[in-house]
Amino acid sequence: MAYALQQLINGISLGMIYGLIAVGYTMVYGIVGMINFAHGDIFMIGAFSMLIGLLLLGGGSMATGAMAILAALVFSMAITALYGWTVERVAYRPLRGSFRLAPLISAIGMSILLQNFVQVSQGARVKPIEPIVRGGITLMEQDGFAVQLSWIQLAILVITLLVLAVFTVLVTRTRLGRAMRAVEQDRKMAALLGVNTDRTISLAFVLGAALAAVAGGLYLVRYGVIDFYIGFLAGVKAFTAAVLGGIGSLPGAVLGGLLIGLIETFWSAYFSVQYKDVAAFSILALTLLFLPTGLLGRQEIEKV
Repeated sequence: MAYALQQLINGISLGMIYGLIAVGYTMVYGIVGMINFAHGDIFMIGAFSMLIGLLLLGGGSMATGAMAILAALVFSMAITALYGWTVERVAYRPLRGSFRLAPLISAIGMSILLQNFVQVSQGARVKPIEPIVRGGITLMEQDGFAVQLSWIQLAILVITLLVLAVFTVLVTRTRLGRAMRAVEQDRKMAALLGVNTDRTISLAFVLGAALAAVAGGLYLVRYGVIDFYIGFLAGVKAFTAAVLGGIGSLPGAVLGGLLIGLIETFWSAYFSVQYKDVAAFSILALTLLFLPTGLLGRQEIEKV
């Protein structure tokens, strides 16, 4: 019982990170109808920006404390949002009216470019860091096994819920959110009604990149090691989470991220860790077999 509870806590913290990345996927898809396959590498750049921010705040040594983490997180969001804006302007906007395969190829090329840019500029070796925040809460003990909720895991939960709440209010209650929903429903009609569609789409990429930066920063302080390749696998799993929850559904993206995190964690705890990715993708295949639109996705109705 205690071991399962510990894995539940670990799975939720990991799933929150996947959910933040998946929201960026599903938001871009909902507005422009395209998958941003460079989004995983935006997450990776967010993690590296967080590392650089912590080093700058620490004057060459790793900064510690909640305020340092929050300041580095804001720095990472600003830098990563700039990368997201650049990806939209370079890889997507020139090809928006082209055949649908062209932006996909362009996004894959941008992903490779970002990977190699970070590899050359930051080095190919992994970047480990010392634990920034230590300690936590002991929830229970059973047969000599203590269930721990670390301060970092608690911070991941609180920061993720806070960011998602702010983002939900932004999408549902603000002028930008109304513009984003209008562009999602009918881009041409939204433009005729005065919505600046180019700016709205760019801001969607910027917001998605900022969420990925939060995920990258939390991943760094939680696991303490990053390299230039972490964006690929995390991006694939977050995309899986978005599809599992229902591509285009923001709550579905978070739900899918939680499910992927829990599946991966529990499988690693009770079965062979080498097959944890196979388990997650198998659940995706079974879900799409019986629910083609995902868990919370809605079927598109085309008017003719």
